Amino acid sequence: MTQLRTSPYYPQSNGKIERWHKTIKSDAIRRHNPSTLEDARRVVAEFVTHYNGVRLHSAIGYVAPNDVLAGRQQTLWADRKLEAALELRRQRREQARAEAT
Repeated sequence: MTQLRTSPYYPQSNGKIERWHKTIKSDAIRRHNPSTLEDARRVVAEFVTHYNGVRLHSAIGYVAPNDVLAGRQQTLWADRKLEAALELRRQRREQARAEAT
C-alpha cells in the first residue's frame, strides 16, 4: 500500500473517500438523525458493520467486503443464496424507482 497526497480543498482528486462520506451521510446520519454524539457514534458503528458485513457491493461481485477479505467470494458465488439476494436487490431497486416517480 502506498500513501498518496491529494490537493487540499479539491474533492475530485479524492473521489473514493468523498463517495464514502456521501454514503454514510445519506444512509446513516441523515436517515437516523442522531441527537447526541454518543448516538451518532452508535449509528455510524452500526452502519459500518452493516456496510462491511451485510451490504452487497456491485463493484466486488455482489458480495460483502468481509467475505472478499476472508476469501469466501467464490464459495458465495457457487451458493444459490447469492442468486436470491441479487434478485431481491433487483426487486428493491425497481420498487424504489417506482416510488420515486
